[in-house]
Amino acid sequence: MSTLDEWTEALRAELGIDPGEGSQKTVLNLARVAAHTVDRPAAPLTAYFLGMAVGRGEPLAETAAILQELARKWGNEHPPDKPTEAS
Repeated sequence: MSTLDEWTEALRAELGIDPGEGSQKTVLNLARVAAHTVDRPAAPLTAYFLGMAVGRGEPLAETAAILQELARKWGNEHPPDKPTEAS
């Protein structure tokens, strides 16, 4: 078992979450897409909001897919800021 798997199990145990209720891969894929298409700090924020939506009863995989599509569109429609030269 990897360190990440062990950490995931510890999180689930601490929060009382059934192992079948969350998918490590789904959340990590969403975070990766948000980080690379929106902005790096968007990854934890997007994962947090995914968790809030799932806590309200939204399905994990479908909601993550919707947010991934939103992030991809955002990345296409909002090019990253260009670095500016220091004065």
